Amino acid sequence: MQQAATKGQTIPLGLRVGEIVEVRSEAEILATLDERGELEALPFMPEMLKFCGRQFRVDKLAVKVCDTIDWSGMYRMEGAVHLAETRCDGSAHGGCQAGCFLYWKEAWLKRVDPSDVGEGNIRRVAGGLSAGELTATTRRAGAAGEEVFVCQATELMRAAPEYLPHWDLRQYVRDVRSGNAGAFATARSVLVGFFNKYQDLSKRLLPRALRIHDGVRYPFIQGCLERTPSGSLDLRPGELVRIKPAEEIVRTLDKDNKNRGLSFDREMLKYCGREARVLRRVDRIIDEKTGRMVHLRNPCIVLDNVVCTSDFHRKCPRAIYAYWREIWLERA
Repeated sequence: MQQAATKGQTIPLGLRVGEIVEVRSEAEILATLDERGELEALPFMPEMLKFCGRQFRVDKLAVKVCDTIDWSGMYRMEGAVHLAETRCDGSAHGGCQAGCFLYWKEAWLKRVDPSDVGEGNIRRVAGGLSAGELTATTRRAGAAGEEVFVCQATELMRAAPEYLPHWDLRQYVRDVRSGNAGAFATARSVLVGFFNKYQDLSKRLLPRALRIHDGVRYPFIQGCLERTPSGSLDLRPGELVRIKPAEEIVRTLDKDNKNRGLSFDREMLKYCGREARVLRRVDRIIDEKTGRMVHLRNPCIVLDNVVCTSDFHRKCPRAIYAYWREIWLERA
């Protein structure tokens, strides 16, 4: 039986990974938004309108967020999920090619069979927004008329302001119970996380002779070049490529594990040796900190279904696309 919501509140759906939900209608969702086009500080973006009325599987509960703006750690989020196959296409944000995994507030969704647990209630904001007003919220005035964008990625720390320390074990229990991650994968992530905290401390406090792998984080990869090489394959969407072995990629990295400014993250190691199809070339993305469009001098490659699974970063569910230099790839 559907519960009644008090004014200004939303009854959560209590969703789990794997459930099928329907995105509410455009009118219903717009009625939940404030003048900034947000619900609980999370923007609903014009790119999300095309999903209204359609059904999707809950891929992950968006219970925590890694800070990719100031790299300050993990933050708690409530009442939001990620739906399978729903990514931002950047059409309302200057053609940004980041392809971020969209966040959906539970108030914007309903169960396909509401009799199962309860459909939930919509929290309506007086007035709401029109579709045209929603589009206007994607930009704000910058210095000297510069175009500055507003999106879920730029506002994420406002939507998830509560810091989540690594030692709070409740987050890992929730990861398993929600279906976000398996028990073994979660336990491994926790152990690696604590080990890497030790590595960071040892690098600052211990003499080199007492450090493990010189205080390098696990998995142990370390570039050594002063100047990094480049390579071009002129890859196009749909082409099949093979990701080179880790040892070959490491030989292209500097001491910060970067190639021409692009990091090779430890989360990318699992894909070494695998084959994948080119999804697109990336030459422009929004800077999450400033909201400005960044045009990349050295375009990189995004591969289909090759994303960060946060095996070594506390199982963050954002599933950010990994960016690849062409020198790290070869045609299959």
